[in-house]
Amino acid sequence: MKMRVKLTFPQDLIREPVIFTMARQFNVMPNIRRARVTETAGEMVLELEGEKDNLEKGLSFLKEKGIDVELVEGDVVE
Repeated sequence: MKMRVKLTFPQDLIREPVIFTMARQFNVMPNIRRARVTETAGEMVLELEGEKDNLEKGLSFLKEKGIDVELVEGDVVE
């Protein structure tokens, strides 16, 4: 399953490898489609691929870290 999400990072997580950690821990393949990062803000659009259950767990992990996760409408593909 594939899905596209928009992530907005709080300032304290901009330099943390949370995408890498999520990918390894939940067996999800991320593909960065767009990113904009400054010293105070981070925003990224990712295409994620993996098993539905793993994707859900990975997105929950990101939310628990304090990252705002939004599904990008019209871009969910099975």
